[in-house]
Amino acid sequence: MPEPAAIPPVAAPDRGRFLTGSILGHVVVMSATGSVGLMAIFFVDLLSLLYVSKLGDPTLTAAVGFATILQFFGIAINIGLMIAAGALVSRAIGSGDRLGARRLASSATVHGLAAAAVFVVVMLPLMRPALIWIGADAQTLPVAERFLWIVLPSTLLMAPGMMFSGLLRAVGAARQAMYVTLGGAIVTAVVDPILIFGLGLGVDGAAIATCVARATFALIGYWGVRQHDLVGRPRLADVVADAPAMIRIGVPAVLTNLAPSVASAFVAHAVAQFGAVAVAGNVVIDRLTPVAFGGLFALSGSVGPILGQNWGAGRFDRMREVLRSGTLVTAIYVGIVWLLLIVFREPLRGLFGLEGVAADLFGFFCLVSGAVWFFVGLLFLSNAAFNNLGFPFLSTALNWGRSTLGTMPPALIGAAFYGPRGVIAGIGIGSVAFGLAGIVLALRTVTTLERRGGTGRTPPAAPAVSDTPRQRSDALV
Repeated sequence: MPEPAAIPPVAAPDRGRFLTGSILGHVVVMSATGSVGLMAIFFVDLLSLLYVSKLGDPTLTAAVGFATILQFFGIAINIGLMIAAGALVSRAIGSGDRLGARRLASSATVHGLAAAAVFVVVMLPLMRPALIWIGADAQTLPVAERFLWIVLPSTLLMAPGMMFSGLLRAVGAARQAMYVTLGGAIVTAVVDPILIFGLGLGVDGAAIATCVARATFALIGYWGVRQHDLVGRPRLADVVADAPAMIRIGVPAVLTNLAPSVASAFVAHAVAQFGAVAVAGNVVIDRLTPVAFGGLFALSGSVGPILGQNWGAGRFDRMREVLRSGTLVTAIYVGIVWLLLIVFREPLRGLFGLEGVAADLFGFFCLVSGAVWFFVGLLFLSNAAFNNLGFPFLSTALNWGRSTLGTMPPALIGAAFYGPRGVIAGIGIGSVAFGLAGIVLALRTVTTLERRGGTGRTPPAAPAVSDTPRQRSDALV
């Protein structure tokens, strides 16, 4: 299909809107709108869990939690590919190659759909042993399996929806990107209680509502990218030709985003030994965390296009300012969320009907979480730099280090000495060291690129020179 000769009036400027203006302003706007959009994805799961908890059976809450952990693997894959597409498209826009950006966006959408299809085909036959390993028992296993049989195929709807959201952020259309996932959350808020309570479908109703929400993501996202003429009919030759660039960034980005899912599965496994009630408390924590700290999750995807456009233009001074402004935003955001969790921990416990061990575990989380999540935010911020500036394997190494060495030994030791509380405390300790290491290396990465005097005008292969962060990351993975 021939490329259009002219760019519609609504399209983003050829040279990118992030090359001028306040960096702090760009970071705040992109992170704020990205937070609303990304939190909407996780809010869908939290809202479904809330409705399920109103059925009054902790076993059902635990079962949905086990199922959602496996779903997060699919979400992690989609986020990783979304980051890769955003990095490539924003770089192309920053260097003035609008037609190249459109071609990359179209190819990336096909890549995302293909990855989603592979995930569904692989996960469906493996979900039973995976659920058992996480901790599902004779009561929770059948419910979790049925939930996943309904929800997993809808990953094919979620993949393009998330990809479209990331592409809109890549051109600076923050508000439209927000509408993609916010629309799905609104649909869930309406459809979920109708299906669960009105039609008496229970957990099955929650699963169906999730599918409807993901269909909404895809439809609103497609409308947005068409408004900006970001995608057209993909051509097989372009899809194949663009695959290596996507793989170079996408594979390590996916591996990076899979690490927290692996850690979450391990934590569920560690908590399961304390019974279904403790699992129910951990499930609420696991679903509330990305909603409460969604701004940090969004920060990585939001500042990536700002870094990418300025690298494309060779503006290293503005790239450093992105990291400094991101650190400031992280500190302020975490402080506000931590205070809110402490103040509202009792109403939240009552809202989800948590009692006994579950209530104690949740209250402890609210009291200590903010002390750790600042450093987690620094790690997310550094991920954006590594993934968008050609050092993706360094991001992979740091995230897997945090999710293994920084999570598993401390969680096991904490469980042995302090029970469920020890698990929560243990998994936070490793985040401090990895967060500090990440932000220091991110600043060094910008300096390395500036010394080379290069820009990101053409999506490059990962750098292969001696004594670079990339080389050191290769030694770790």
